Amino acid sequence: MTFRTFALAAATALAAISAPALAKLSPQEAKMVAAVDKDHDRWIGVLEAITRQNSGSRNIPGVRKVAEMVTPELEKLGFKVEWIDQSAAKRAGHLIATRTGRPGSTRMLLIGHLDTVFEPDSPFQNVRRIDANTLEGPGIEDNKGGVITMFAALDAMQKAGTLAAATITIVLTGDEEDAGDPIDIARADLVKWGQWADVALDFEGLSQVDGKDMGSIARRSSYSWQVNATGKEGHSSGIFSASAGHGAIYELARIIDQFHDELPEDKLTFNVGLIAGGSVAQLDTDLVRAQAAGKTNIIPAQAIARGDFRTLSDEQSERVKAKMQAIVAQHLPGTSAEIIFEQGYPPMAPTEGNRALLKRLNVINADLGLEQMAELDPLKRGAGDISFVARYVDGLVGMGPAGDGAHAPGETVDLPSIKRQAKRAAILMSRLAMEKR
Repeated sequence: MTFRTFALAAATALAAISAPALAKLSPQEAKMVAAVDKDHDRWIGVLEAITRQNSGSRNIPGVRKVAEMVTPELEKLGFKVEWIDQSAAKRAGHLIATRTGRPGSTRMLLIGHLDTVFEPDSPFQNVRRIDANTLEGPGIEDNKGGVITMFAALDAMQKAGTLAAATITIVLTGDEEDAGDPIDIARADLVKWGQWADVALDFEGLSQVDGKDMGSIARRSSYSWQVNATGKEGHSSGIFSASAGHGAIYELARIIDQFHDELPEDKLTFNVGLIAGGSVAQLDTDLVRAQAAGKTNIIPAQAIARGDFRTLSDEQSERVKAKMQAIVAQHLPGTSAEIIFEQGYPPMAPTEGNRALLKRLNVINADLGLEQMAELDPLKRGAGDISFVARYVDGLVGMGPAGDGAHAPGETVDLPSIKRQAKRAAILMSRLAMEKR
């Protein structure tokens, strides 16, 4: 029986049991809950320490330093810790920690990241307590709070005696916010462990709607595209004539306008983020800045646009690419254009296996006396590392804490949510560890 089939059968059976019959924790699970509460302040201290250490994705020494800071915590929990250098992808590397539990038990992959969007030159560097329930700091929710939530859950399992049975691999990437290039190298180890696993739990931030915790079973993709349009340079008095054509900028404008009118469909978003055109138009080596030169009386010869699109499934990605290619290929007179797609983050589709895992988490919510978690609309989440393994394994997103203002100065984490999420994760992983595959 595959895990997907098992998970569906288990969820169906559990759903058939009335809530009152389940609303009781085992003695070991009660110990986990108590351990999370007791050790909360210690873990918040660790969170403050790793948040003070800058680990912007391109700060290679900083990312490695955070890995060094958390390694002893994992070793105390019985994990074998390995550092995977990623200099070939122009990034620091990944921390991978493994432990083997009961033979034949569920193989669990836990995913988080060490890096943040805040590089050393960002003015936002300090940790500050806003009130009893809120801490502010760079990356304190995304994803250092997620890493600490993961560790708090594992520590509670160890104190309750359930960690010994668990077979777990942790992958903490060092470049989630700005993935290394080529992406095949940057995500090779994550994919390898995704193919190994039976279940994947992503410890990025908990999504909330109207103050309610939500369950996330899907993430959309993130692909980049670039359109290069060309025209015949010449005197503007000849524009639109058979000999001069329409010029590169009109060709690019046509393409973008048709994208706007013809691409829309459910769960798809697409954006134009950078555009330039003239007699000469070019991008810098990082593809985030453009230079252009031209005159009002010269038909432009070059035009460039860059953007992204986000989809919910591989099938939708391929359909959107085909539509975009067909639009680009139509061409105004005297022009040409091409579109280039860059591999980014694939989608994590909302499978029935993922949904079954959320049902199991909601049984735990009932046992803890917490509200049920409804499915989050995938439009409300960005792309993430779990998407690279989603085609191989069932998973849940958002096992980390709630917060506010991620990716911006003033980012905060909600401290009580760390407790809730650590308890949920500890019990879920302990129950999965007791199941035989």
